[in-house]
Amino acid sequence: MQDISPSSLLELTVGLASSNNDQQRFDTLINTVRKTIRCDSVALLSLQGDTLVPLAMQGLSRDTLGRRFVISEHPRFEEIMASSVPVIFDADSELADPFDGLLIDHHGDLPMHSCMGLPLIFGDKILGALTLDSLSTNTFDQIPTRSLEVLAAIAASTLKMALTFSRLEYQAKQSQKLLEELNEEAWERDGGEMIGNSAPMKALKSDIDIVAPSDFNILIHGETGVGKELVARTLHHQSSRRQSPLVYVNCAAIPENLIESELFGHVKGAFTGADRNRMGKFALADKGTLFLDEIGELPLAAQSKLLRALQNNEIQPVGKDEIQKINVRVLAATNRDLKLEVENGKFRADLYHRLSVYPISVPALRDRNGDVELLAGFFLEQARRKLGISQIKMKANVIPYLSQYSWPGNVRELEHVINRAALKAKARMFDQKVISITNEDCGQFDDAHSVQQEAIAPKITRNSVGLRQATEEFQRELISNTLITTEYNWAQAARQLHTDRANLVRLSKRLGLSVEKSHELKRQ
Repeated sequence: MQDISPSSLLELTVGLASSNNDQQRFDTLINTVRKTIRCDSVALLSLQGDTLVPLAMQGLSRDTLGRRFVISEHPRFEEIMASSVPVIFDADSELADPFDGLLIDHHGDLPMHSCMGLPLIFGDKILGALTLDSLSTNTFDQIPTRSLEVLAAIAASTLKMALTFSRLEYQAKQSQKLLEELNEEAWERDGGEMIGNSAPMKALKSDIDIVAPSDFNILIHGETGVGKELVARTLHHQSSRRQSPLVYVNCAAIPENLIESELFGHVKGAFTGADRNRMGKFALADKGTLFLDEIGELPLAAQSKLLRALQNNEIQPVGKDEIQKINVRVLAATNRDLKLEVENGKFRADLYHRLSVYPISVPALRDRNGDVELLAGFFLEQARRKLGISQIKMKANVIPYLSQYSWPGNVRELEHVINRAALKAKARMFDQKVISITNEDCGQFDDAHSVQQEAIAPKITRNSVGLRQATEEFQRELISNTLITTEYNWAQAARQLHTDRANLVRLSKRLGLSVEKSHELKRQ
């Protein structure tokens, strides 16, 4: 008969009291449970809305930490969270196990096994769950109920302490307050959690925690696909303006002649086509936050008007004599080097300094050691829900395969790869209970930088051509390969080549390049 001895409970209590932070407390709890009760996996999960979020675990694949379990989609979690006492599932239970296929020491569907869940209740509120799985049957049947209740109470107290004294409490309270807010609906719909435990991500989250409560304007910079918009939404969500709107503006998508109207509004008759009054983005964001994405694309004339609005906290709609006072916090994002743009006269120095009171750099995925696995788990769970798959996992060699790639498209590219892989795996294993993603499902990876260099290098080493011809050939190859890697997005290609779109198009025409409707690049 298994039991939890008083000395084990005492050791657990002392260990929790001497831990320095929440993660240490979670790990101490998991370690003691694993040593005391014979099992193959243990997981501590926190209840956040209608979802269980893993906080600590042993015996499960690391990507499990990146997964988010919607309770209504997992019948065993539903039963645990609806109970006030420990729940032990029969070895032959037909209810799907949410960790099926995720145990480190077992591959494929779980056979007959033991499964137990402890609802973690503090006062009259359920905070999460502690789950245990064993590949042996009837493992937990003889443990006294009172011992399990004591263990659950200690675990619940540990989780409550974390919720009270850490950001988890802050996030939980804010989510509860904002349930009826329109922008909270968008936050929940689009997903607001920043997945990643690498050192660069911890530094980024720390910067956000520091500056979010302030009213400082912030410049967010980073490569395409790193998640600059998510950073902006997180800053807004953690600010005192969170109950007011977060208004998004893509500066690269606004025609130059309409920028002033788009930002500051206009009155009826102000110009041809102005058939009614229109509020600008600044007015819509009053008392809230304005997110100016791709700020580096704004022409100089628009930059000076934006600077005036930031300096004086006032706007003047096109065609209107009166000045309107506004209270707006501006977050701006760019993948350009604005310091270099300032030096080259393409961006106003005074606007740059006005925006970059507290600059935030979003790390590239290739610099986030270990985060590919967590993000893959997160996106895999999303794909599972979207595709209606009961359970999906990755083969053991998939994460090393994904981790060796440099991800020029960053997190966005990883998300697309996981979605495609899940779709392929589902089609390939349509009759299987557990879908397993393989390297082949993920496809072949070619670093755009290395491919581009290999393609260009032979051209520039030829001695049989003149300097001008070699230079033009180099330019053709560089533009061609950049357009291919950006899927023929001329604006994005221009940014990567540190020029503007119009100049890139003119240079391409001069070099005899054209893009036909099929997106095939040809020499004229």
